[in-house]
Amino acid sequence: MGVTVKAPARLHFGFIDLDGSLGRMFGSIGLAIGEPSVVLEASPADRLSAVGRERGRVLTLARRFLRHYNLQQGVHISVKAIIPAHAGLGSGTQLALSVASALARLFSIDASVRELAAVMDRGARSGIGIAAFEQGGFVVDAGRRMNTAGETVSSFEFRVSSGLRQTETRTRNLVPPTIVRYPFPEEWTFVVAIPHVDRGLAGVAEVDAFGRLALRPATAAGRLSRILLMQMLPAVLERDPVVFGEALTRIQRIVGNWFRSVQGGTFATTQGAELARAMRRAGALGVGQSSWGPAVYGLTMDQDQADHLKHRLMQAMQGKIEAIVFLAKASNRGAEIS
Repeated sequence: MGVTVKAPARLHFGFIDLDGSLGRMFGSIGLAIGEPSVVLEASPADRLSAVGRERGRVLTLARRFLRHYNLQQGVHISVKAIIPAHAGLGSGTQLALSVASALARLFSIDASVRELAAVMDRGARSGIGIAAFEQGGFVVDAGRRMNTAGETVSSFEFRVSSGLRQTETRTRNLVPPTIVRYPFPEEWTFVVAIPHVDRGLAGVAEVDAFGRLALRPATAAGRLSRILLMQMLPAVLERDPVVFGEALTRIQRIVGNWFRSVQGGTFATTQGAELARAMRRAGALGVGQSSWGPAVYGLTMDQDQADHLKHRLMQAMQGKIEAIVFLAKASNRGAEIS
């Protein structure tokens, strides 16, 4: 018997608070999208093997899982589809959780998505990818707790009562908790463009970039939080794409300015900035960059408007910018495991 996993990509709309003075750092806003996606199959085998794109990465992830659970069994993993790596669409988290979820189901390990995320060392700053895999939709997470030294923490000790026995102390991994999850209007459609440029930051380079960020005053986080609470969230509930798009653009402008010192501008690439401007001129209701990019996106209210926007964008790009352009709608279900 084999296990098949299909996991959605995600758009990362930005962090909420880089100040940290209230005891939490980061906090994220994002959305699960149906395409592109990770699709893989896992089945019992005599040894560990993998085929398809990102084979080496898949084997590394599988070894991590098997080592953690002290499993000696073999498994064969076949990757059928993949999210472009380091493009800003959450490929690393979705691939890691897809591998872990497939192996957990295959070997009858009862572990939640959040437990698997901790095992696979995902969610160091943002919990959007984990929530996208877990349940899909529009998501806001609360970020990471901070210790008294002003550092984010990955786990904390808590005490549990065990009947008449002495209270035990255990350690719990801290994946950023989801504080808002709404189903997102599936008729709203994003035009996503990934310019053919250097890929976004990841791994050591990403950690270094966060280390070089200048301290940001809490006033900026306050402005962003007000837009989120008073514009963006009500717009999702009231299904108002115009207000949502306005809020999205304003939040992206704030976040882009936060990261200007490490990515060279409000957008990570000049091509991404130009694509976003072209989308805005062509009628996008809101524009932005997903995570470190280089993927950028424009929001439209439906498929027809998205087709028109894509056509206008392709015309504007001709002879100037090379990019992959596609349409994406919300995934309100999260990963499918069968």
